[in-house]
Amino acid sequence: MTNYVIDPPAVTAVPVAGGGLFPVRRVFCVGRNYAEHTREMGGDPDREEPFFFMKPADALLINGADMPYPPKTGDLHHEMELVVAIGTGGRDIPEAEALNHVYGYAAGLDMTRRDLQGAAKKAGKPWDMGKGFDLSGPIGEIAPASHAGHPSAGKIELTVNSAVRQSSDLAKMIWSVPETISYLSGLVALAPGDLIFTGTPEGVAAVVKGDVLEGEIAGVGSVRTRIV
Repeated sequence: MTNYVIDPPAVTAVPVAGGGLFPVRRVFCVGRNYAEHTREMGGDPDREEPFFFMKPADALLINGADMPYPPKTGDLHHEMELVVAIGTGGRDIPEAEALNHVYGYAAGLDMTRRDLQGAAKKAGKPWDMGKGFDLSGPIGEIAPASHAGHPSAGKIELTVNSAVRQSSDLAKMIWSVPETISYLSGLVALAPGDLIFTGTPEGVAAVVKGDVLEGEIAGVGSVRTRIV
């Protein structure tokens, strides 16, 4: 028996559609992966290669739980995203083989303290606290690829209080899922249990306490949370 000096942290696990739990190791996020969102954030979609940031695994919010409005911000934004769950790890994965490493997919929200992120960007400082704060990653059930397939197109949509805020198509991603996996695996060795949030379409905006966020990705699933 391992003699830990403190109790080991609990394993974060996301429910799988049909039963079971997916244990989460790391959470990677792709920045600016839809052209229109890149433009609304002041970027150039024709020039940028993919870049990544991370959230802690325990920042995930599961089972449709309420999300407390986070401290130190007055500008909390939603970002609706397709999430890829890695089932088989690897390094320098060829693009043609990338989907063999995917366990499944989920709908997720990359919640962002936009004011903190913006201030950090302006100062040339890391913006981890704009993205990786507590409970900043609501996520729905993971749909196994063995049943759902590998979506490369289909509607991705988010409503806030039943009004559509974000609506696009997965086909509009600048970097596809295979390209993203291949590129990221050249930077780090991917491992079973890793999640990749693949970027958000245009329409990101602020939410306030009481707002109900409901997102859906065709053929994948949904995510829901209420800001409290």
